[in-house]
Amino acid sequence: MTQTKTNLIITSILGALAIILGAFGAHALGDKLDPQQINNFETGVRYMMYHVIVLLFINSIANISKPLKNRISYLFFGGIFCFSGSLFAITAGGVSAKAIWFITPLGGLLFIIGWILLAFTFFKKSEA
Repeated sequence: MTQTKTNLIITSILGALAIILGAFGAHALGDKLDPQQINNFETGVRYMMYHVIVLLFINSIANISKPLKNRISYLFFGGIFCFSGSLFAITAGGVSAKAIWFITPLGGLLFIIGWILLAFTFFKKSEA
């Protein structure tokens, strides 16, 4: 199996998980969390889905090299895990924000680096 195919499989699983978590947040957590916690949980789901959509795009187009697809994918996978995952852990998992305070911004940084790498990729591409 190619790494691009693996990236697409992981991305598809993350997409399904985003839908499951969104439904879980809307139906199971609504009465258990305060509005700010619900908002934080929804932010995690939203950022997860945004990056899933971009990952589908990146790994499906032919004019980005496989190593570059992998680098961007790993950055976004890491961003989803750290950013969204930490928000889920803090809001729904009962983990103290003070215990993992650095994980959420680390995930945001991974997202930013991935987007900058993607911008450079498009910038370097010659127009046909």
